[in-house]
Order: sequence, then structure tokens, then C-alpha cells
Amino acid sequence: MNIYDIYIYFIIFFIKITFIILSIDTIILKKKHEDNTDKYVNLMFWKSRVEFMFIASMALLLIFLFNPYNKKNCVDNKIRILLFLFGIILIITSKWSLFFETSPIFDDFQLAL
Repeated sequence: MNIYDIYIYFIIFFIKITFIILSIDTIILKKKHEDNTDKYVNLMFWKSRVEFMFIASMALLLIFLFNPYNKKNCVDNKIRILLFLFGIILIITSKWSLFFETSPIFDDFQLAL
């Protein structure tokens, strides 16, 4: 097992599982209407940190995979799944309000409708 495989397993088994557990915990606390507690704030703090770790680690993976000096094709099924999940998370966690509230194109589109 080389460092590349260890890095992939770190992303999958540490970062993603931690993120899923934190997400489930925050959903449970919201359902119990405990979203103003210190525990919820702490979970959201760590959830945002883990999300940042995932985005940064995926960016490093993309740099490695699409490095013009890397002649080896390393994209296997695990990497395809990670890149798919990375795209989904980026779409979900994007700040859509920045685009829709401040975009003059969106304002023009609303006026046209």
C-alpha cells in the first residue's frame, strides 16, 4: 500500500465518515429543537472544519491527478466516487444566496417573468 492509497482511504474513511456523523447529529438536534444549544454550535463548528478538510484534500487530489507531469492514469472506481461526491457537496454547500440575491442577470430574469 503506497501513500496514494493511504491518502484515498484517509479521505473516504476519516473525513467523509466524520462529516456524515456530524451531519446526522446536527439533523437530530434540529429535529429535537435543540439548535440553540452549545452542543449544536460545537457540532456546526466541527462540521464546517471537516467540510473544509474535505474540500482541501479533494483539491490536492485533483492537483495530483491532473498534474501534467503525472503520466500514470490513477483514476479508478474509488476516485470516481470521490469526485462525484465532491461535486455533489460543492453544489449543496454553495452559497446560492450570493448568486441569486446579488446577480443583476437574475434581477433581469425576475423582471422578465
